[in-house]
Amino acid sequence: MITAIVVVHVLLSLALIGFVLLHRGQGGGLSDMFGGGGGGGMQGSAVVERNLDRFTVLTGIAWVVTNSALVVLL
Repeated sequence: MITAIVVVHVLLSLALIGFVLLHRGQGGGLSDMFGGGGGGGMQGSAVVERNLDRFTVLTGIAWVVTNSALVVLL
């Protein structure tokens, strides 16, 4: 059981790193990568950024849960 939690925890860690790196910094990010520049693309990029925020938060919550489980079990 602990091995399964560790594997899930490592996968969540890698996903969380990837999601954070996809966020927009000073200029750029996921929305600019997929054509978020100008006009109607601004609406689409806002949706992409909002969904990316949701995925990042959900992954972070799942990471905290697996981290807490590992602390209790170990």
